[in-house]
Amino acid sequence: MMQTPSLATFGVRMPYSLANQLVVAISSRALFDFESENTLFESGDATAYKALQLKLLDKPAAPGVAYALVQKLLALNEGDTHRVEVVILSRNDPVSGLRAFRSAEYHGLTLERGVFTQGRPPFKYLNALHANLFLSMNEADVRDALAAGFPAARVYPQSVHAAGRHPDEIRIAFDGDAVLFSDEAERIYQQGGLSAFYRHERDHVTRPLPPGPFKPLLEALHRLQRAEAPVRLRTALVTARSAPAHERAIRTLMDWQIEVDEAMFLGGLEKGPFLREFEPDFFFDDQTGHCVSGALAVPTGQVMAGVANEPRQDIAQNQGDTIAGEIQMPANRT
Repeated sequence: MMQTPSLATFGVRMPYSLANQLVVAISSRALFDFESENTLFESGDATAYKALQLKLLDKPAAPGVAYALVQKLLALNEGDTHRVEVVILSRNDPVSGLRAFRSAEYHGLTLERGVFTQGRPPFKYLNALHANLFLSMNEADVRDALAAGFPAARVYPQSVHAAGRHPDEIRIAFDGDAVLFSDEAERIYQQGGLSAFYRHERDHVTRPLPPGPFKPLLEALHRLQRAEAPVRLRTALVTARSAPAHERAIRTLMDWQIEVDEAMFLGGLEKGPFLREFEPDFFFDDQTGHCVSGALAVPTGQVMAGVANEPRQDIAQNQGDTIAGEIQMPANRT
């Protein structure tokens, strides 16, 4: 079988590689506070939006919801050792992208790469970037990224920003079902109620849960945890599961040979107060109610995956219900 020649075959200098790095793709609006400018963008007047961004070119944008996470992740790089690459992946036009890079430079963020699609869906570039995570405020882009197999979350613009009390530690919190794990158990709960859910979990306690959309990110973070880096990584599982359903979640992580630093099995308690104590730089959950609660305490992103995010009529009647009696709040599908 004939092999495809590489660039090296022709004596061409090999391109820069993102291999073995944690690659985070992020929209400019998730990284910086472009909310007032976005109002003009959403109006459909692309020319006026571009003109406004050009006018504000020398005015650095304020940090956005995901800024603290990006700042700390970049601190994992030291000298010639690059462990993390952050790439701006945005629906903005290239001219507006100038302001994003200017703002990054002002705030001391080392960002070198960006893709600006001028209104077109940007998720298709995630494959070329080998992205481990995509953060955006555009729900459609997040859904597309998840469908393509990439960990992705819709950043809540109203989220409280990270407190910044742990400068030498990156803290990330994950929900379990439909985030780290598949939504298998959630579907059982939706179909048969709490008793069916507990019965299913007892019967399958020794069988690992299938992986969810964020398992690859947890694996990448676990690899970084084992590296000697200037900033420590700390992870937490924050789930509505309670005993006896907790055992299958723990056994699944053991099967994956991944450890989390903290695990909270809340059994229906509101997650926000617990997140306020853990103080993560970012929290990921699939349930709208928990994202609303989390956003009041910490930077939050909704993983638009699993049965709870399917636009089905039978679920719409019970949108706030979740495993083991999670809090009931009206869902926000926008």
